[in-house]
Amino acid sequence: MPIDSAPDTSVPDTRPNSYRAGPDERGHFGLFGGRFVAETLMPLILDLERAFEDAKADPSFGEELADLLAHYGGRPSPLYYAERLTENLRGVSRKIGGAGGAKVYFKRDELNHTGSHKINNCLGQILLARRMGKTRIIAETGAGQHGVAVATVCARFGLPCEIYMGATDVERQKPNVVRMHMLEAKVNPVTSGAGTLKDAMNEALRDWVTNVHDTYYIIGTAAGPHPYPEMVRDFQSVIGVEAREQMMEREGRLPDTLVACIGGGSNAIGLFHPFLDDDTVTIYGVEAGGHGIDVANGHAASMSGGAPGVLHGNRTYLLQDGDGQILEGHSISAGLDYPGVGPEHSWLKQTGRVNYVPITDKEALEAFQLCAKLEGIIPALEPAHALAHVLKLAPTLPEDNLLMMNMCGRGDKDVFAVAKHLGMDV
Repeated sequence: MPIDSAPDTSVPDTRPNSYRAGPDERGHFGLFGGRFVAETLMPLILDLERAFEDAKADPSFGEELADLLAHYGGRPSPLYYAERLTENLRGVSRKIGGAGGAKVYFKRDELNHTGSHKINNCLGQILLARRMGKTRIIAETGAGQHGVAVATVCARFGLPCEIYMGATDVERQKPNVVRMHMLEAKVNPVTSGAGTLKDAMNEALRDWVTNVHDTYYIIGTAAGPHPYPEMVRDFQSVIGVEAREQMMEREGRLPDTLVACIGGGSNAIGLFHPFLDDDTVTIYGVEAGGHGIDVANGHAASMSGGAPGVLHGNRTYLLQDGDGQILEGHSISAGLDYPGVGPEHSWLKQTGRVNYVPITDKEALEAFQLCAKLEGIIPALEPAHALAHVLKLAPTLPEDNLLMMNMCGRGDKDVFAVAKHLGMDV
């Protein structure tokens, strides 16, 4: 049976003194998070928590990670002023009688090694796996970017790995499947359910329960049982730390607006977390609206169209039916096609600190094309959702508003899928 030290639900979840203070010692962000895991896994989860706390207190761990991020991962990623997009959206603002149009910056994490933000977390966790003496690595992946990053760090450190990937995603993300094979990872297609990210995570958890002694599970998003949401957030917070420094250098002040896409939410929490206590910064998380929030099982926007429940070891907002059964959901983006979200995002929604909004498949495709046309940057479908919200939001903001969006992945993996949706003959 899953076990957890549940939070005291009799105490109101009030606005905290610091949004950056969580989670508590039991892994809860307000009423969300926790450790709902099989008894077999609990000793390993506690060992992982101790190893993570020890690593944070060890200067040599931080030094090795910083060196890898810089010289292997390619950090810091640039902060780029999207000049042509900004001018385009200011033109839109004039047409609609808007406030002038924000100045748009991209935090370009798609320029990292492996093509996304995923490498940040994988480098941190592979160092933890070595520290714990683990000799086998497993992971789940949706869009394949996390799978590629895991396969990459395993090749770098000489550890075997197995990647669980939904059969549907294997088909629509073939370029990343080829990359994983080239890195000598074993890719296991998962045919249960809808064959997407949720099902891949289910299979990875089953593997972990069976092989607890030698296996380390590198979870790719800021979800799962504690300490994963905290750990992934901390490893990804390098994004926001860099972004603060870079915006201060470029503009002499913090950004006014942050925007990032939300699947499980690792890229977003990495950008958001260093800014959460800055009241002047307005923050938007962009979910996958699929065919529309009002379409039954036609989207993957758990915070816009879901309710709290338990999945994959934590309590969070989920897509579920009236009986509490998890829905499959839908998104054109394999990386956002997940029926839940990290628990810290659920808490940030509940407290009102972050605004969460849905974007449809159609809107994401339009943003994808516009970004390629105006900026010469082909985005992944995941950040194309964030960009689609920027296209709506920026024209309503004044010209002195500094808007920063996380370009968390590049679109190499998606070009054939997008071409198919656009009816292109390729």
